[in-house]
Amino acid sequence: MVTFQLRQLSVPPGHRVILHDVSWQEFEAILEELGDHRATRLAYSQGTLEMRMPLPKHEKAKVIIGDLVKILLEELEIDCETFGSTTFKREDMAFGVELDDSFYIQNHAQMIGKERIDLRVDAPPDLAIEVDVTSKTQLNAYEALRVPELWRYENGKLQINILQDGKYIESEMSSTFPNLPIVEEIPRFVEQSRTLGRSPTLRAFRQWVRKQINPI
Repeated sequence: MVTFQLRQLSVPPGHRVILHDVSWQEFEAILEELGDHRATRLAYSQGTLEMRMPLPKHEKAKVIIGDLVKILLEELEIDCETFGSTTFKREDMAFGVELDDSFYIQNHAQMIGKERIDLRVDAPPDLAIEVDVTSKTQLNAYEALRVPELWRYENGKLQINILQDGKYIESEMSSTFPNLPIVEEIPRFVEQSRTLGRSPTLRAFRQWVRKQINPI
């Protein structure tokens, strides 16, 4: 059998590599070897390992969407705990995925002060964010880990997926922010950030949210 070291594997930005017949122990070893401070994103689904390298624009979109969500939560006075690009995994189900961003909202109180998450006892995040193409491997992992709401941002459009009966269905409305036109407005402000810059965009978004809350 031919073996190789991870440093021999180069994944160009915007591309992904899929490996089959990867055991859970091998997946854990790969996570350990790559470390926490890596650019590569991983997803594992019952023996299939996907490694992808995001484009620089992916990181910018991820950060701005996360900032917009935080503003929504602050202005609506909704408490949350955020875990960023944490790897969520369950050995007993053989699924694992590294989220672009993640928010505990309904279950935020139980997550205060936690540095490590064990999905055998901890709830999954209430809201997850994925930027760029979401593969079948990733989607299977999200469904298996029972993440209630998934936002998928790709090519300037936002798709909201709500978990129902163990499968995602597309929704025009967010369960987390049910009274706001999230599908239309998040992409608009992400695009605005490309021309105005981050800080002016976030200020404008905060003003927009306040008008939605108090229209008079």
